[in-house]
Amino acid sequence: MQEITGTLQGHRDGHGFVLNAAGPDVFLPPAEMRAALHGDTVRVRVVRMDKRGRPEGRVIEIVERRARPLIGRLLLEGGVWLVAPEDKRFGQDILVPKGATAQARPGQVVSVELTEPPTLYAQPVGRITEVLGDIDDPGLEIEIAVRKYEVPHRFSAETLAQAAKLPDRLRAVDLKGRVDLRDVALVTIDGEDARDFDDAVYCEPVKVGRGKAAPMGWRLLVAIADVSHYVKPGEPLDQDALERATSVYFPRRVIPMLPEKLSNGLCSLNPMVERLSMVCDMLVEPDGETLAYQFYPAVICSQARFTYTEVAAILANTHGPEAMRRKERVQDLLNLHGVYQALLSARGRRGAVDFDTPETQIVCDDNGRIEKIVPRTRNEAHRLIEEAMLAANVCAAEFIALAEHPCVFRVHEGPTVEKRQTLQAALRALGINVTLPEKLTPNDLQQLAQSTKERPDHQQVHMLLLRSMQQALYTPYNNGHFGLAYPAYTHFTSPIRRYPDLLVHRTIKAILAGKKYGLKGGAGDALAAWEQIGLHCSANERRADEASRDVEAWLKCRYMRDRLGEDYLGHVTSVTPFGLFVQLESLFVEGLVHITELGGEYFRFDEARQELRGERTGIRYGLGARLHVQVGRVDLDGRRIEFRLFKDGEGRAVPKPAKSRSDDAGEALPASVVLDDLRLQDRQAKSEKAARAKQRRAAQGGGSGQEGPSRKKSGKRRRT
Repeated sequence: MQEITGTLQGHRDGHGFVLNAAGPDVFLPPAEMRAALHGDTVRVRVVRMDKRGRPEGRVIEIVERRARPLIGRLLLEGGVWLVAPEDKRFGQDILVPKGATAQARPGQVVSVELTEPPTLYAQPVGRITEVLGDIDDPGLEIEIAVRKYEVPHRFSAETLAQAAKLPDRLRAVDLKGRVDLRDVALVTIDGEDARDFDDAVYCEPVKVGRGKAAPMGWRLLVAIADVSHYVKPGEPLDQDALERATSVYFPRRVIPMLPEKLSNGLCSLNPMVERLSMVCDMLVEPDGETLAYQFYPAVICSQARFTYTEVAAILANTHGPEAMRRKERVQDLLNLHGVYQALLSARGRRGAVDFDTPETQIVCDDNGRIEKIVPRTRNEAHRLIEEAMLAANVCAAEFIALAEHPCVFRVHEGPTVEKRQTLQAALRALGINVTLPEKLTPNDLQQLAQSTKERPDHQQVHMLLLRSMQQALYTPYNNGHFGLAYPAYTHFTSPIRRYPDLLVHRTIKAILAGKKYGLKGGAGDALAAWEQIGLHCSANERRADEASRDVEAWLKCRYMRDRLGEDYLGHVTSVTPFGLFVQLESLFVEGLVHITELGGEYFRFDEARQELRGERTGIRYGLGARLHVQVGRVDLDGRRIEFRLFKDGEGRAVPKPAKSRSDDAGEALPASVVLDDLRLQDRQAKSEKAARAKQRRAAQGGGSGQEGPSRKKSGKRRRT
């Protein structure tokens, strides 16, 4: 009869869970959800263990009601106004009195504030506080997402007032104590649609060591916008930045962590404009190891703004038209490419993972609707900048660790025992018979990725490897970064859009000044305060990702709503007890083939092999299987797309050939061998059986070849 207090997390199917930090979450059946809503803080008493071994509880007290407004669609049913919540985890419609509709029309999306909470016998009651618009209005999906996930999207009046008072350009007092790098040819390299530039790079060859025989290495400068110069602890700018913890990126729109005057102005390293920065100055050996480094505040002037596409073209052809337009910077880019190759060789020796997982980019039209979905390709320029940023981040982590100063590290731990076992079973289901060591290393996963990169299903294999690892987070405990194979790692290079980077800048400045940077309110237990802020930043990072995915899912549903009935080729990306998730090869959209669409038989889910297997036919559907599917249903509110197996005009499932695999070796048969082939084989077998029976009857009748009269089956057959 244990009692637990925690946050209630609803489920779209009507039940819920009370999150328990000290043990397993407590399951609440639908009957216990009538008086509580998703997001409430409740106290429950564990009353039994359910059939699945989960602790089941009963709500004994609503400790605190969720204070935020709800987002939903306004409905008028039988003269009664209702708001159906956008987030299906709430599970109950909200009644709205006639005088509290704010003149909203039926079907519009609104924000509603609860005036009466739900009880065991009554629905919740609320009033409309904001009308967001009609469901088809451009950009409405973003307005829904920021409210649904409670993303702060309006700066306080105090923050805007403080930002307005900041100077438009550098002053003499801002340059005090800084290294003057305005004559160094630092450049920015970003995407075509980038608006803020928080990092600039420069590289030149230098001798590593003394004497004529000293090898040539590289001096690499990574200059990062000095946000900490303008955003001071405890001020309104800092309070809003801490609340957001990260910028949130949507198609065609960004909700920034900092006001535009900072993110696109004072802290953006725009070309030919003087800006304040924190510099990581590194000496890199020919083999890619960082021999020495130092941090210092500086003033810089970016000499050029490059795009990834432009830099990749210049590196591919130093005499091409792009290179001719940038003659004075070509050698600088070649130097950057040289240090990148050295850093890349060091990455290979460390065994850091580098999986080939597909990424897509949504291209929208002027109305905010999807125009097309294209694969996102990473070229040499992307990798060049990535390696430079990784090198600076590692130096920042090492600098803080050596000073033994508390801060937040970016920690990524290796696969758990359970995830390792699941990975091994899934690999064997794909025909990859490997025995994974009990303690996996990044090099083990990277070698596995390299050995499978020529397989047609290599993307599915690499996705399995990626899913086997734990999620990275911010914490003051330096437990290393498994994926990158670094003993210490943190985030230093993006203080415009990530609050942990801002904390790292403040910490480095404090160490350089011989001081200690303490979090506000953390004087009693400094480490606990850092741990708390790490949890806050990690949670907000996940919230931002969820909001972005929600918007992308909405746009994809809207995109596929115009393609109902069309058929496409796709491959299975995930297998669940209720069906298969299939990603279309041409559109990069994922949807569900429900288990009821797989044929008229019972399918059993094999979790270890990650497949569904028919009990009667033995047909298997596993990861990577290629299917021919048809768009069957689109649920815009639920953000779900449903497919069904494509059938020809006679109602038969149409298979697509796939590479056969031996069933004797314990491998799943390709799912493209569907019921159509099985039925054909069955008909052939029946025809052969009927022909043999006909021959026997003809022989019994004296060899006339004529079929005798029909008779009842008997237990014994007369011998001839």
